[in-house]
Amino acid sequence: MPTLFDALQLRDLPLRNRILVSPMCQYSSDDGFATDWHLVHLGSRAVGGAAAVFTEATAVSAAGRISPEDLGIWSDAHVEPLARIVRFVHGQGAHAGMQLAHAGRKGSTYRPWAGAAGSVPPAAGGWTAIAPSAVAFEGYAVPQALTEAGIAGIVREFAAAARRAREAGFRIVEIHAAHGYLLHQFLSPLSNRRDDRYGGSFDHRTRLTREVVEAVRREWPERLPVFLRLSATDWVEGGWDVEQSVELARQLKPLGVDLVDCSSGGLVAHARIPLGPGYQVPFAERIRREAEIATGAVGLITTAAQADEIVRAGRADAVLLARQLLRDPYWPLRAAAELGGTESWPAQYLRAAPAGTAARAPAARRSESGTGG
Repeated sequence: MPTLFDALQLRDLPLRNRILVSPMCQYSSDDGFATDWHLVHLGSRAVGGAAAVFTEATAVSAAGRISPEDLGIWSDAHVEPLARIVRFVHGQGAHAGMQLAHAGRKGSTYRPWAGAAGSVPPAAGGWTAIAPSAVAFEGYAVPQALTEAGIAGIVREFAAAARRAREAGFRIVEIHAAHGYLLHQFLSPLSNRRDDRYGGSFDHRTRLTREVVEAVRREWPERLPVFLRLSATDWVEGGWDVEQSVELARQLKPLGVDLVDCSSGGLVAHARIPLGPGYQVPFAERIRREAEIATGAVGLITTAAQADEIVRAGRADAVLLARQLLRDPYWPLRAAAELGGTESWPAQYLRAAPAGTAARAPAARRSESGTGG
């Protein structure tokens, strides 16, 4: 079996190791634009040795943001500030990835440190959220139920966002269908009360996700991978569960999804989640085995030995780290030293590296040819 520091090939894209930077909201944009904060935040993780670095959930429309301060890609004007970040990330030998997202009924909320909770009113810069049904997330405003014409518009917004991500040079896109956001809201019968072709049966509730995947795949280069983040279970009886996740993954593979990023929860506030180290890894393992698709494991993965065991045991093809990489952007470099893996250091930092460590070429001299978007 491969190890944490063996390469992973996805279509024509070679990942130099199995460590990916999970999307993490920064709530630091103005009208969706990437800033110097995003350059330094994402660039630091690329310097730190991860094979791929994902943006936070990046809204495909202004109404698709979680908060008014979220990153966006609904306008062509958003492309160049993002392209600047992509160039730096690629210059460090990592691949830049973008998570495409729509918050649905969990949109128009205050950022975590705002000192307020719930929905931001339109008078304060918020908006009326949309959802499959007029069913509110606990403590939030009641959303407006989408019409079928509105659903078709969502599909077009995802496709246009994928085109812009391609133009910015990203090499991976991930479709966000987890954590209680719009696509997840359609998947779960707890939030989807529709009685048309987008609600009711499994095939109807999964229709929008399939349509979005097909639309994104049409805009995305065939040689580059598409990921999908999935909440494998709602952790609530009668909700979305791992059996449905396996079946959805089976359906998405022939539509062009290359890896399922396996998370859980987020749809309802009262879910009882058994938090613990690697608590979501069994979902990645089961979907990988039963749907025969590559998976990523995420959630309370903190040590090099733990991450390596997940890959070595065939429980997932890669690990996605979030909070551990907020605490330590250079975790991959330390993990390589601990596990005896091969991971080069930036030439500028080589004086601090373990003896015998190879140096990466300085970013200004690194070739951008080959697998770029």
